[in-house]
Amino acid sequence: MSYIIKGETGDWEVVIGLEVHAQVVSKAKLFSGAPTDFGAGPNSQVSFIDAGMPGMLPVINERCVEQAVRTGLGLKAQINKKSVFARKNYFYADLPQGYQISQYDMPVVGEGTLILDMPDGETRAVGIERLHLEQDAGKSVHDMHPTKSFIDLNRAGVALMEIVSKPDLRSPEEAGAYLRKLRAILRYLGTCDGNMEEGSMRCDANVSVRPVGETDLRTRCEIKNVNSVRFVMQAIEHEAKRHVDVYESGGTIHQETRLYDPGRNETRPMRSKEFAHDYRYFPDPDLLPLEFDDAFVARIKADLPELPDDKKARFISNYGLSAYDAGVLVAEQESALYFEEVAKGRDAKLANNWVTTNLFGVLNAKGLTIAESPVSAKNLGRLIELISDNTLSSRLAKEAFELMVETGKDPDAIVAEKGMKQITDTGPIDAAIDQIIAANPDKAAQYKSGKVQLMGWFVGQVMKATQGKANPALCSELLQKKLGA
Repeated sequence: MSYIIKGETGDWEVVIGLEVHAQVVSKAKLFSGAPTDFGAGPNSQVSFIDAGMPGMLPVINERCVEQAVRTGLGLKAQINKKSVFARKNYFYADLPQGYQISQYDMPVVGEGTLILDMPDGETRAVGIERLHLEQDAGKSVHDMHPTKSFIDLNRAGVALMEIVSKPDLRSPEEAGAYLRKLRAILRYLGTCDGNMEEGSMRCDANVSVRPVGETDLRTRCEIKNVNSVRFVMQAIEHEAKRHVDVYESGGTIHQETRLYDPGRNETRPMRSKEFAHDYRYFPDPDLLPLEFDDAFVARIKADLPELPDDKKARFISNYGLSAYDAGVLVAEQESALYFEEVAKGRDAKLANNWVTTNLFGVLNAKGLTIAESPVSAKNLGRLIELISDNTLSSRLAKEAFELMVETGKDPDAIVAEKGMKQITDTGPIDAAIDQIIAANPDKAAQYKSGKVQLMGWFVGQVMKATQGKANPALCSELLQKKLGA
């Protein structure tokens, strides 16, 4: 998607690479048996290893390794059957070991690809550079005392997958699409819950700009720890424009780490950007190289679910949906499952319209997820059956749906209680038509003289006279016979 910044000296292109830290779904930490439950009391989930006590040796959590390989397979990436854990040395108050156990030049997952689904219906491939496992640091709390900072080590040692994209993204919109697609894949796989509000998925954005037509990469700045897709997009847009302003005023961009302030919609310097040699990486002497065989990878691959891209292709092929509609439905696994239950054995396009328009409209207005829907997939499917067999007109179906949302009742009960069944018997409709024509001879004459657009008015009058219960198609057919234009 083209995103060009108009400058005083010409047009500029933005170049973006994203580093996503995704917390691994696991009951224990990467190198200890301490639990990982969110929201636990401060320092209540800390082992001696997490606290950096002398003589404590890390032990690899096999489940976390499986989750990393599973994610790599979901990203169609190279699985490296030998990888090495390294110590990344730096000091911070919430890093009690004085180093972070990570992976450097030999990660568990290599290059892969992620396909973006853009709003205009186009798709674009974005390269994945690598995925490596590492332990998280603790958390410094600065707002509980006027002069002191508190340290919570619950998060210390939690397993993270750092997923690094290539600098292939060219707009804030593409960055947003990338994050949404990556989060969907992680959730389908069950390897990360993707909850950015709780910090289980965080994003660092590397941003640089260059004149349109230039191919060399210029100096980048990293925007650290952004915790929502919207904020990532806003931060990239602001930072890119800042770079253009600096260059056009004759200044120089210095490689550095910056923080994004959403309240002011601005980035601020945090520290000069470190290079790899600043961390003094070396293989962790307490951990052997991580090695596994083809059978290990094959077992994990055999257990992969149907992922968004494959599900989207199937929805297009099997249900006749557009690429856009299929993309909307598969963006969340729960939505895709809901739709399939609604559409099973029914009109798939009608099911899609009711799910994506009527149901999603209600959910968005009420701030609910699909799992919290007041209308079950079973009941919505039954409503579609009542439309298809002409029990309900589209108008009556909307009224029934509103009552289903309010009460949670099934549509058959609502139709029976409210007497909503559509009239398909010609007798009552004929009688209503005769009365309307008799009461409006001028309009009948106008219709017969060629003003055929009045048909809509006549149908509306019949629907009004029958309290919306008449079959609209049958109304039109009988009116045409009666008016005989």
